[in-house]
Amino acid sequence: MIGKNFGSKKETSIIDISSPYFLAPVDRPRQNFVGDNLLRDGNYSDWKSEMTNALFAKNKIGFVDGSMPTHVNDSPHLMNWKRCNAMVHRWLISSMDKEIKGNFKYTITTFDIWIDFEERFDKESAPRAHELRRTITTIRQEGMTFSTYYTKLRSVWMKSSR
Repeated sequence: MIGKNFGSKKETSIIDISSPYFLAPVDRPRQNFVGDNLLRDGNYSDWKSEMTNALFAKNKIGFVDGSMPTHVNDSPHLMNWKRCNAMVHRWLISSMDKEIKGNFKYTITTFDIWIDFEERFDKESAPRAHELRRTITTIRQEGMTFSTYYTKLRSVWMKSSR
């Protein structure tokens, strides 16, 4: 519930927990959803997978994929949009290696950051996919149990198919 005082009147609005504008009391700007997997050169696919899952779980994926439109100045949702965009912006910045985060501090929308990521880091995917496919062909079971071998093989295959 958000309350605003206007003189003697109190205006109250409620943001539904299923709304993309809802922020839980536990949501903090410096939350890190990717652990030690901070975005750096060479790990974009893994980072993107973890970050996408986290943003989807928080109902904020629309802020980065463009499905949550930016509101104009006279929109009643403008302040909620700005607040959530700022939170997602900090989450993204908190999930980057220090050499990368300086490039994005002053980007306004999280959608712009996400597009920039695609342009900068997704180019790694062709050589990386080739390397992973080569790894798949050279993995040998040797002394591993079938379960361990299958898990390792599948992990490499899943990385190459992203």
